[in-house]
Amino acid sequence: MDPDSARYKDKDELPPSPQAFLSRKRFILVAWVALVIVSLGCLSTFVSYTSIPTTQIPTELPNGTSHSTAVPSPPPQAQVVLETFGPQSVLKGAPTLSFRDNLLPDVQYITSWVSAGWTNDVMTYINLIYLALITDRVPIIPEFIPSHIGGHVPPIPFGEVFDVPRLRKLLGRPVLEWREVKHPNSTFIDDLGCWNVWEAVQYREAFPRRSRIPNDLSLDISYTKAPEWIKMIPNYEHDQHVTFWSLARLAFPTTRKASLVPPLESPKHKHFLPPDEQLLCYDYLYYVSAHQPFELEYDYSPAWRYVGKYMHWNPQLEKLADSYVRRAIGVPEDAPIPPFISIHVRHHDFETWCGDVPIIDCFAPLSAISRRVGEVQQEIHEKRGLRVNHVVITSDERNATWWRQVSELGWFAPDHTDTKALYGDWYPVLIDAVIQSQGAGFVGTDRSTMSIIAARRAESWQNGPNRMVKWGTPGADDH
Repeated sequence: MDPDSARYKDKDELPPSPQAFLSRKRFILVAWVALVIVSLGCLSTFVSYTSIPTTQIPTELPNGTSHSTAVPSPPPQAQVVLETFGPQSVLKGAPTLSFRDNLLPDVQYITSWVSAGWTNDVMTYINLIYLALITDRVPIIPEFIPSHIGGHVPPIPFGEVFDVPRLRKLLGRPVLEWREVKHPNSTFIDDLGCWNVWEAVQYREAFPRRSRIPNDLSLDISYTKAPEWIKMIPNYEHDQHVTFWSLARLAFPTTRKASLVPPLESPKHKHFLPPDEQLLCYDYLYYVSAHQPFELEYDYSPAWRYVGKYMHWNPQLEKLADSYVRRAIGVPEDAPIPPFISIHVRHHDFETWCGDVPIIDCFAPLSAISRRVGEVQQEIHEKRGLRVNHVVITSDERNATWWRQVSELGWFAPDHTDTKALYGDWYPVLIDAVIQSQGAGFVGTDRSTMSIIAARRAESWQNGPNRMVKWGTPGADDH
């Protein structure tokens, strides 16, 4: 026992005197009353901050008029939560009609847009948050758009997929969603100047990267082409990557000023605006790395190590995925899920990459995938002494014969027969992504970004080994 423990123990063993006992009772009573008063005050503050006003926003505002009108709070799932790094720490208050009315004058922010399929968009937002870290800015994250499932499907907020409060806590920094800054139903058009990265790094399209998000957010953007020196591999037409620090330089006054060229005219208000200094924005941040192209494939990736691994799933989404795994494996809803190997086989949209090679020869056979599963099982046993016998596979394959062969291997798969009807078009891919990340080990499809990021998650969250199955020619994964 250490000396301090002994000292306190000795004091506690002395019987209290009657006077001390009465004094202690009075102290406890006073402290209890004070605690009740403070608690009521905090509750009042919380209710006043999160209550929903009844004032309705106008459908549109004429240009030039005041746009600081009070608006309703967002829906319940977007309610502002009082937390150390929550919106209240870096915004004036509830979402406003114009985003500028909600920004604090002494805080700098950063944002960007997406347009490349859901997994690639996740990677883009990882890059955005990492760029925010190294430029000391607050990231404002837009929604996910349905570029992989069809434009008729509504976007889904970032916070309905990822646990934003947990992300803030793990980063130790504020992270905002656009719905927390500007009211989702606002039709007020904000003018904004942004950097045009896309035109500086590729030679096919003479315009900024297109995305529906600025329209969704009612933004009228005037783009300034970024300098050509941001390109990672100069004059190389087959790669579009830039480095984090080349973009970060544009966030600081000296390089920003030296890099200004005449901006493009904004499409709605016909403005010519330089890149905004308070809300720094770039048109596209998917092709960004620290050292080499596509480095999220590698375990050293700083964007993954300092941001991606902290982007855990929204708890409700994770709970939903758990129920799919339990039903697939055949365990009761209240029973623990046994450890399993997760698999992602990507086929459908990779067919065009096969060229003249027949599909049956192009895609890896199940025997090759099974061999990789065996390797992962063996590695888990050697490192952790754990036998993992369950295998859960996710895939976009539609061939019934192929799925019958999967079943013959004794593998399980989530049943998405009613998923869209019950939860919406987003949820088959979201549930599959959660399941892939839960494996004690993971086997994926080479060149698939969904497999790449699933491998990173299983590695970071489950300490799980992974393998990527090669494909494209007969015997591509033979080894």
